[in-house]
Amino acid sequence: MALVPYVENSLPALSKLHNSSAQFRFANHDLSLAQDWKKLGVAAVVWDAAVVMCMYLELGKVELKGKEAIELGAGTGLVGIVAVLLGAKVTITDREPALDFLSANVKANLPPESQGSVVVSELSWGEGLERYPAGGFDLVLGADIIYLEDTFVPLLQTLEHLCSDDTVVLLACKIRYKRDTDFLSMMRQQFGVEEVYYDKQRDIHIYKALKLPLKSDL
Repeated sequence: MALVPYVENSLPALSKLHNSSAQFRFANHDLSLAQDWKKLGVAAVVWDAAVVMCMYLELGKVELKGKEAIELGAGTGLVGIVAVLLGAKVTITDREPALDFLSANVKANLPPESQGSVVVSELSWGEGLERYPAGGFDLVLGADIIYLEDTFVPLLQTLEHLCSDDTVVLLACKIRYKRDTDFLSMMRQQFGVEEVYYDKQRDIHIYKALKLPLKSDL
């Protein structure tokens, strides 16, 4: 979600982030995602959490066909693109500066027959939520979106708005700092949260969340 300034980094582990594109094969499709770290920073590179989320979606443990899904902080759009290819109708969102880049990736990687199943839309967490149907999604997806403390409260407000009692939230993330577990603790006040997948090689966790039922006053 955050846009950060470009900093040249010679570490081999980060060199892939500076490539102009990243190639993948998901849902029987070859995908080529443009990347532009210099222009958009973290919003315009494919992070491991997105790759692991796509791997998890391919496992078929979450029903996608015909489902209404929304991706938050989509960046390059990889997760939303794969969800569309697996049969979902997806609203792919990010902040306004990333939208042209995101839209180009979506258009370039979805076949014509799938273009009608996707919408690219601006969403800054906690703002303008009335533009999105309350509880209107079957699935909410987020890959590597819980790393900035300033966004935790608006992100939870956004999840609360988008989710019905039956909405499944899937978050893929690397637990880097105490603040990451702090977010999960905050989320557990409103959602039932469980870890459903762990990629040891990439150190990525996937958490599944469902809204907790409202407590009765009786």
